[in-house]
Amino acid sequence: MTQESRDIPAALAPVMRAGAAPIPDAAIKEAAGPPAVPTTLAVGRDLRIDMFRGLALVMIFVNHVPGTVYERLTSRNFGFSDAAEAFVLMSGIAAGLAYSRGFANGFNWPAVAKVWARARQLYLVQIVITVMALAVFAAAALWFDRAEMLAKNNVAALFEKPLSVIIGIPAMTHQLGYFNILPLYITLLLVTPALILLGAKKPWLLLGLSVLLWAVAGHFRLNFPNFPNPGGWFFNPFSWQILFVTGLLAGMAMKQGRTFFTFNPTLFWAAVGYLVLVLIWARTPPVGQIGWAALNGLRDLGAPFYLVGFDKTFLSLPRLSHVLALAYVLASLASVRAFAGTAYAQPLILLGRYGLPVFATGSVLSMVLQAVKSGTIGNPLSDGVLIAGGLAAQLALAWCLFKTDEMRGGKKKAG
Repeated sequence: MTQESRDIPAALAPVMRAGAAPIPDAAIKEAAGPPAVPTTLAVGRDLRIDMFRGLALVMIFVNHVPGTVYERLTSRNFGFSDAAEAFVLMSGIAAGLAYSRGFANGFNWPAVAKVWARARQLYLVQIVITVMALAVFAAAALWFDRAEMLAKNNVAALFEKPLSVIIGIPAMTHQLGYFNILPLYITLLLVTPALILLGAKKPWLLLGLSVLLWAVAGHFRLNFPNFPNPGGWFFNPFSWQILFVTGLLAGMAMKQGRTFFTFNPTLFWAAVGYLVLVLIWARTPPVGQIGWAALNGLRDLGAPFYLVGFDKTFLSLPRLSHVLALAYVLASLASVRAFAGTAYAQPLILLGRYGLPVFATGSVLSMVLQAVKSGTIGNPLSDGVLIAGGLAAQLALAWCLFKTDEMRGGKKKAG
């Protein structure tokens, strides 16, 4: 799977080959308050955040093992956005909840240090999982006759420009395929103290500046540079910051017991209507073809690509509006809050609560499964064994971490 093919939601790929695509519009997100039904996993946490983060991690893992039949069940097949957008939005919410209180009295170094310590931790994880992934590819080629793995996922540059890649990996300018999201998160955490300080005093100014930066990045194609390869980061921080900032403002408000994006019936039903339209668009090729023709007409009239395209790097408006509309609707439904307090949601909550170790483990496991699946055709049984085994390993890890925290008195909080 090329980077270009991952820019387009899977559900739209067949339609686009025939002639189809997106639209803009949308809503924003987040309702606050304690969970309707407290659970043994957490008290005083909004369990919806952990639940949806866990669900996003499941879908990310499935999508990171391309070629399985279970890819068809992930969210990207039913709309314009995918699990990556949801993950970044919820990361912003989590950051607002975790760090905003430290800046309640303005700037102070301990609060900054806490945020940057998290960024440092993420950086070390990024380096470790990158090295482990390279070891997986090398082992696959050396011992299992899977030399093709050395030509995938941006690994080939290591043999073409070894010295440059050795510089690029710790500089985060050279990122392996499917290992792009932590560099984005690290970058956003480094500026989080400044975002919180401005958001505490002028939240709507922060949101307005965020929208402006998103538009400027798209219009002028601003991005962080790759090295040694040409081009920019797959997840462009200048563009993706808009989702993180939106979540951050919601999380900061939740920490104070209020909502930043309040419920509005008109906006809610507009978001529902938009999501239904997108679902029909994604699953019904004739409808998609009409939409694609309309967007082509707008392009011919000079509409910029980031407003009428599906570009993932620059987080084009159809993708952005879809995830915001989806978040607004889900945050507004009491049934979602209630479900998060049931036993059925516990596995997802557990995965979401230990998001970093689960994500890191899943990332490496997905590379192992890519090597196993290399050259094979998707099969429901064999694919099911691989995917279920990988998810079971991640769930077992999260359970062990939870029990460890429980034995320590439950003082350690999720990541």
